[in-house]
Amino acid sequence: MAEVATIARPYANAVFELAKERRALDEWSRQLQLSAAVAAQPEIVEIIESPATTNLEKSNVLARVCGDDLSREAKQFLQVLARNKRLHLIGEISTQFETLRAQEEASLDVEVVSAFELSEADHRRLVEALGRRFGREIQLSARVDESLIGGAIIRAGDTVIDGSVRGKLEKLAETLQRA
Repeated sequence: MAEVATIARPYANAVFELAKERRALDEWSRQLQLSAAVAAQPEIVEIIESPATTNLEKSNVLARVCGDDLSREAKQFLQVLARNKRLHLIGEISTQFETLRAQEEASLDVEVVSAFELSEADHRRLVEALGRRFGREIQLSARVDESLIGGAIIRAGDTVIDGSVRGKLEKLAETLQRA
C-alpha cells in the first residue's frame, strides 16, 4: 500500500498547489472526491484496467460519467493520469489532497470509537487535549462500539491511540503467547 501512496503523492501535491494557487480548494476537493467515487464503480474499474481501452478513452469515460461537475482543468488532470497509466490512483490522490487541505487549514479530523457514548464534558476535554497535542483545531466525530468493552480508540490522521480494554487484552494475549 505504501507504494500506491508514494506514487500518488506527486500528483496530489501538484493538484493541491494548483488548487491553493487558484483559491479553489473546495472545488478541487469536490471534483477529486467525485472522480474517485466514479472510478471505484465496478464498471469503471473494468474500463480503467482494460488493456483494450486507450488511455484517452479511459479518461474520457471517467470525465463523461462525472459530467459537468468537472472543470476543464480537472478533465485535463484525468487525461494526465491516464496518459501516465495512473488513473487507478485517483482515490489515493483524493485522500492525500484532503490530508494536505486539512494541514493547510490547520484542522485535523479525529475519530473516537468508544465503548459508551461520550458525555458533552468528555467530548470537550478530548477536543482540548487533542488540540494541545497536535497543535491544530480538532474536528471530532464519535461513535460507539460496545465490543471494545471499555475505553476508546482514537484515530487522528496516521496516529492511532488504542486505549480500549479489548486492545489491552489483545496485547496481553500476544505477550503471554510469546512467553
